[in-house]
Amino acid sequence: MGSLSSRFQAPSEEPDAEEVASTSHRSGCDCNKRKRNAPCDCESEQEDDDSILDTPRRKKLKSTSRYIYQTLFLNGENSDIRICALGQEWNLHKVYLCQSGYFSSMFSGSWKESNMMEINLEIPDQNIDTEALQVVFGSLYRDDVLIKPSRVISVLAGACMLQLDGLIQQCGETMKENISAKTVCGYYHCASIYGLDSVMKKCLEWLLNNLMTHQNVDLMKELGVEVMEQLIQSSDLFVMQVEMDVYTALKKWMFLQLNPSWDGPIKQLLADADAWLCKRRTDLSEKEPFLNTEDGAPFRSVFKLVRLQYIINDLASARILERDNILPHEWLTAMYKNQWFAMLRTEFENDNGPQEANKEEFELNSMRCGRKLSKDGDYCWRWTGFNFGFDLLVTYTNRFIVFKRNTLSQPCGGAVSLQPRRHLAYRLRLASFDSRGKLVCSRSTGYQRLTLEKDQEYAIMNLDSRLLSFPLYVCCNFLYTSPHSDQRTDPSEQESPIHSGS
Repeated sequence: MGSLSSRFQAPSEEPDAEEVASTSHRSGCDCNKRKRNAPCDCESEQEDDDSILDTPRRKKLKSTSRYIYQTLFLNGENSDIRICALGQEWNLHKVYLCQSGYFSSMFSGSWKESNMMEINLEIPDQNIDTEALQVVFGSLYRDDVLIKPSRVISVLAGACMLQLDGLIQQCGETMKENISAKTVCGYYHCASIYGLDSVMKKCLEWLLNNLMTHQNVDLMKELGVEVMEQLIQSSDLFVMQVEMDVYTALKKWMFLQLNPSWDGPIKQLLADADAWLCKRRTDLSEKEPFLNTEDGAPFRSVFKLVRLQYIINDLASARILERDNILPHEWLTAMYKNQWFAMLRTEFENDNGPQEANKEEFELNSMRCGRKLSKDGDYCWRWTGFNFGFDLLVTYTNRFIVFKRNTLSQPCGGAVSLQPRRHLAYRLRLASFDSRGKLVCSRSTGYQRLTLEKDQEYAIMNLDSRLLSFPLYVCCNFLYTSPHSDQRTDPSEQESPIHSGS
């Protein structure tokens, strides 16, 4: 169809002025010798030609394509080969089938099928059904193919088997445009099978944005360990509230993986997960952390990626970790030790925050937190937890996002660092989503470093009101302390702008 389509669509080349003059002179038209007001037969013929050329070609092309599809594919007229698969037959044409790399190799080589009039096609892929084959074979006879999102996986499987690159690309675009909570897991798995890296990337981006902003029970049931590992380890995960909520989301996810028949509202999920863990500890008299048991072992690799240093810095959260008894004790012991030394470095070595650009450290160890702004207005908040004396207030007002280092309005002076200047690395992202979780608008500061004196403010972002759409989700990454000396990299390896608050 490709060569046929191009033959119909190619515009005729127009001759230049000199060629037109020369042709007119050579033609020797006797009409030029007549009076000006006399009618010219040549002019009438030219007008008739022009009226024909002005006929809308698009209409003709559609009609031709429809005729070919109906007559040759659906009716099978003048067929020179029969394809049999999955109990169905298609009367087709080799000249069209050769658009497929699969059939092109079959017919041009020394295979026995090259001279056969009927071919029984084996379909090893269970994703392929007769409806998918109908679409795939039909695509060889037409220029445009409508692929339903609910059928795209089957069509993609057929297109990959027959090596139809154009149809494969169209399936990928269809999948990327229709990612939602219902389709994302199926699309990701399908893309990993058929090698559509761009679709896998798009699915992961959707999950990073929506896993915590739009929690969904059915989605959490479908998410496997491998995908969850990629989400939890990423600094791009759109965390709502604080790292403790990442742990809580994993606890609910693990409960659903072990109890897939659970059916209830999302608001009841955490309570039922806690009750199930408690009952298990009581009935089995388990003192061993759950991840050390046979049932919990498959989830160790995911929980290992939680940034525990930002959970144990809050008393209420630390107590929940102890009560749940999910995590191995050695994980917590090591983290408490690391955090204690970080606090001592801040107190006695005057570690006033990251002063060198170290983006790798930031990506691996930054604090992840977020907030939902339901409607436009004035907001001021802080994220809970002990942040080594750096009490950071975040304000949204008049379409500005402002950071403030708060030192004077603390009820307890010992909770705040009084060092003249403190440094932090940060990244702030804003996003709003449609009903399917697709990004409507987004903004990001990128990786930055900031220096603030006591009670200083710094405007992080100025928003264009025309781009704002509520609810608006704010996600931040922070790094308040410098990495330990033996973990620091050469500062020349990473460069980033640094700002001074004013």
